[in-house]
Amino acid sequence: MMHLFRIPVLTIALAFWVHAQEGGGQSEPAPYNSVPKDLLEDPHVREELGVNEFTAPSISKLFDTLHFLMPLPLLENELALSERMPLDRADLAMELGFLIAEGFLIVQAEQLDKVEDLAKRLTRYGKALGAGDRVNRHAASLLESARNKDVAALKKELSSTQRDVEEELVTLRDADLAHLISLGGWIRALVVATQAVEKQFTVERARKVMREDIADYYTESVAGLEPRISERPNYLRIRDLLAGLRNEMAIADGAEPTKELIGELHAKARELSELALQRKQ
Repeated sequence: MMHLFRIPVLTIALAFWVHAQEGGGQSEPAPYNSVPKDLLEDPHVREELGVNEFTAPSISKLFDTLHFLMPLPLLENELALSERMPLDRADLAMELGFLIAEGFLIVQAEQLDKVEDLAKRLTRYGKALGAGDRVNRHAASLLESARNKDVAALKKELSSTQRDVEEELVTLRDADLAHLISLGGWIRALVVATQAVEKQFTVERARKVMREDIADYYTESVAGLEPRISERPNYLRIRDLLAGLRNEMAIADGAEPTKELIGELHAKARELSELALQRKQ
């Protein structure tokens, strides 16, 4: 089980879109619970927050990279969540991560008519996780920003929503749920991004999803979840898939990613999504 001191407040939704090195060079595998350095927030701010080795990656620095993968095939990868709320808190956290990532995706794709429904769902999930008051404030701001077509404000509110839910989870001593929010966001983004690259393939675009360090990070994070979560059959399979992704994303020196490889990554991302959204019976 992951130990909790004071964990960070920002997580990843779209982290793999920026390669760790200019020009697409390989990055070193991340050690257990070590966050890729290019995904960290300002170190002085994080030090004040008491951030330690149990840090989750940040999404706030990655918004400006989404244009590299436009257009985003959201209609072909529609997020279908049941209207019935899950009863298990781990399932709630995972699905909340999917919803927050969906928010970033629809804002980037300028599908602002979907923000109202998203805000309602975020409110319900935040309340179920014990962060309802915090999320309610952001939901109102999301709706106002959508009416004003203020994309920058929408992204800021989504980031703040994610941060505030995680802060609440910190006070509840539930680090695992914060990591599941992060993982859910990354999986949702990976599904859409890999198909976007496959549909309009270039080596440069492909390199932006080849983040073996992030796949490695999540492989170890899933292994570190408390047994009631990590030993569920779907999570055992998720860990295996993540480990496989890490290996496939580690392109050898002098080699280049291919369209066929991106197609394989997309298929595995879709399987990850299906497993992640399997609710506890």
